[in-house]
Amino acid sequence: MRRLALVLGLLTLAAAWLGPLPALAEHTFAAHMGMHVLVVAVAAPLLALGVAGGPLDPARRRPSLFAPALASLVEMLVVWAWHAPALHHAARHGTALLVLEQGSYLAVGLLLWLSAFGGTRQQRRERAPAGIAGLLLTSMHMTLLGVLLALAGRPLYLHAGPPAFGLSPLQDQHLGGVIMLVFGGISYLLGGLLLLAGLLRKESDLASAR
Repeated sequence: MRRLALVLGLLTLAAAWLGPLPALAEHTFAAHMGMHVLVVAVAAPLLALGVAGGPLDPARRRPSLFAPALASLVEMLVVWAWHAPALHHAARHGTALLVLEQGSYLAVGLLLWLSAFGGTRQQRRERAPAGIAGLLLTSMHMTLLGVLLALAGRPLYLHAGPPAFGLSPLQDQHLGGVIMLVFGGISYLLGGLLLLAGLLRKESDLASAR
């Protein structure tokens, strides 16, 4: 299962970075948001699950660097910073900044998901409550960002070229917000619930053993 998750994660990254989305992102905010969600909410958890508990898992060797609360805060700062209009515009129209943006998304995504699911069995058990809190906090701020973008009354991000998909800039921004709201928020919520289910199952097993 780890190998399958790793392969699926790499394929997701290839689809996000080598497919049509980077070119479309120059003209449409929704495409940019699609890249973002694919990297942090699909590829990162799959890659983290693919290496979690194995010899390539950095959380086993340096558990102190993978505190879920800190990882959630770091991801929030990185995500919100790149969605500031000036930085967003610069990344859309500069290859170096686009690479830096996407690389930082992947890095903080892996940091958070490995803080929740990585490490030895004992380390995962000890970090489970903090991992649940970190993933749910991330779900909340992703949802908040999606809501702000989906309900904004004016376009915050302007792109060169003709409107994409026949959408106005404001409609394009609203679509991007919905993508973030639905797919970004749900991914972290499901991760938190998965950890919670595992924690409750272990508590039930311990209670039964007594």
